[in-house]
Amino acid sequence: MYVLVAPCILDPGRRARGITTEEDLEYFRRAGERCRRFGIEMVPLPCPESIYLGPGRPPASYLERLNTPEFAALLDDLEAQVRAVIRERGDPLCIIGVDSSPACGVNTTHYAAEKQPGRGAFLARFPEIRARDVKTFARYRIYLAAPLFTEAEQAYNRVLHDLLSRHLFEVYLPQEIGDNSRCRHDGEHRRIFERHVQALRDADIVVAVADGADADSGTSWEMGYAYALGKTVVALRTDFRMAGRRECVNLMLEESSLVVTKKEDLPAALASPLV
Repeated sequence: MYVLVAPCILDPGRRARGITTEEDLEYFRRAGERCRRFGIEMVPLPCPESIYLGPGRPPASYLERLNTPEFAALLDDLEAQVRAVIRERGDPLCIIGVDSSPACGVNTTHYAAEKQPGRGAFLARFPEIRARDVKTFARYRIYLAAPLFTEAEQAYNRVLHDLLSRHLFEVYLPQEIGDNSRCRHDGEHRRIFERHVQALRDADIVVAVADGADADSGTSWEMGYAYALGKTVVALRTDFRMAGRRECVNLMLEESSLVVTKKEDLPAALASPLV
């Protein structure tokens, strides 16, 4: 199991001069962390920009510096090298690129002076291989917010946990952290609360089960707290009852989250590297 990786993720010194931020470096680190966590080998792509323009080059768009027959010929050679790797190893899970890059952008690229949608010039050579921006790939820690008070609820939460784990997400499951007793004393209440709050802070994404005539109160609190922290919130609403004339779930919850109606749709909503 392996991914093809834009080489600057492993060696930021390959990037154009002055564009790498501490935030970028943290995303690069976290992408590597995810791969190590799930036993995924990171196979670097060749770096057409540094080969063509050299290290320490100033930032430039594709049209400014790369729109030449020589660069196109270089991409031909590098594409052949990568396709030889794929023939030997089999298909990668995905390509991990870096948005805005003229060569390795996934969703956006500096083709001209302004960024535009689409892949960079090198990644565009592999349209059949799914690609994820490194910032998306690096967000893999999920807090699963859901009611957990009955055997049925806990069993369903484990189904979701296993589904998300198969898609290479690390899942925090509150019911596994002691939040399952009717006999807790005050100190235990505080310990559980603080642990869950810290897990919410550490998470990249909250997946929330929002079924029922009204969403569970604890789940609703967790969704609101995550939204206030700027986290991505995905609400799973399999309940066919409507919460209003137009809302699948409570308006405030719906407007602060992405709502999906089937658990099978969660991987795509979370940009799993496997779909």
